[in-house]
Amino acid sequence: APALAAGNTVVLKPSPFTPLATRLLGSVLSAALPEGVLTVITGREPLGALLASHPGIRHVTFTGSAPTGRSVAAGAAAGLARVTLELGGNDAAILLDDVDVERIADRLFWAAFRNCGQVCMAVKRVYAPARLHGRVVEALAERAKAVVVGAGLDEGTELGPLNNAAQLARVEQYTARALADGAGAAAGGHRLDRPGYFHAPTVLTDVPPDSPVVTEEQFGPVLPVLPYGTVDEAVDAANATRFGLGGSVWGTDLDRAEAVAGRLECGTAWINHHAELSLAQPFAGVKESGVGVAGGPWGLYGNLSPFVVHRPQEDRP
Repeated sequence: APALAAGNTVVLKPSPFTPLATRLLGSVLSAALPEGVLTVITGREPLGALLASHPGIRHVTFTGSAPTGRSVAAGAAAGLARVTLELGGNDAAILLDDVDVERIADRLFWAAFRNCGQVCMAVKRVYAPARLHGRVVEALAERAKAVVVGAGLDEGTELGPLNNAAQLARVEQYTARALADGAGAAAGGHRLDRPGYFHAPTVLTDVPPDSPVVTEEQFGPVLPVLPYGTVDEAVDAANATRFGLGGSVWGTDLDRAEAVAGRLECGTAWINHHAELSLAQPFAGVKESGVGVAGGPWGLYGNLSPFVVHRPQEDRP
């Protein structure tokens, strides 16, 4: 939308795993836009690389994983095209010792599990005070066991499948590795025995801090809950990642929560909620979570090229 609002023509390529929604959106927009302003192209690689490196492209915007983002940036560099990269995240939620566990449990659960965890800025790690750790695990596990998993078109479904076989295998691998390293599954911990890419909503406890399910973006319905001793330890653990998309702090004392949130190394920090955005705000990541800014006037400016005509203040020959 910002690219079109700025007066550009756009070539839009969706993920080969999710092309239909983009094609439908393109059909709707093309009915209102002049011919040639928006073109939707679908296909597998090397289509994306060819587009990124095409000499007619002046700005590449990409949303996806960090490895693919590097490839896109390298392709765009051939023509010195500008890039905006919205990449992966490993968002941490820090629960303070004054948090009302039951009051925030639903919000925290869905911040982690909506769309089966396939959201770049979903909560992917929870850090809870040691004395509250058991209650937090119990509250999240209770919700994980109760949620209805099924096909999106089935009435009553609350959580759907993973998008593809490779992603399901990745989630299974990370979960199995954590369990083999001594973690316990308070809920789930396995693939569901049914056709499709379904994985049980999983809450893990006693997870080693260096387990891939903690350090990597697993992008699925698996949530490790780790205890901490001091707030400094929680902040250090939350920041101990190469990603920096978002994070959140949960507690009753909002001033204290805001002070802790200000120490997170990320683009957006929320208090007592997560992954809620305003169209007026900038949205960006730090570290390996992205380059450039989307949202608000910042997102619009990124799709403009300044042009100056300098006229003298007085007539000159």
